[in-house]
Amino acid sequence: MSDIKQLLSNAKTIAVVGLSNKPDRASYGVAEYMQRAGYRIIPVNPVLTEPVLGEQPVASLSDIKEPIDIVDIFRRAEDVPPVVEEAIAVGAKAVWMQLGIVNQEAAAAAEAAGLEVVMDKCIKVEHMQQ
Repeated sequence: MSDIKQLLSNAKTIAVVGLSNKPDRASYGVAEYMQRAGYRIIPVNPVLTEPVLGEQPVASLSDIKEPIDIVDIFRRAEDVPPVVEEAIAVGAKAVWMQLGIVNQEAAAAAEAAGLEVVMDKCIKVEHMQQ
């Protein structure tokens, strides 16, 4: 597993897969916090068309035209492998599976491809502890 403090201090851009446009959802609150902490947030959700937190959403990671430091995943564990495959394909530096999300197979694939992996942790909570 990665050194979370180093990962967060080196990252600038976070693609949030499964970001909701509803302020009461965890993904929204976490992304809003990370944005306020200075990170560029890119919403990744194929059903959203209007900006979320001032950023235009994209349907998939492959639609992002800039380097991605962290792919923050708000999806069920069984939906993680295709997201990790796409993160590997676009050259992301790390995948972060939020609190409660565990997929050992996807984590192993990401690590084998050279990505840092954080699993079953909230990026907001970890950032607040730094």
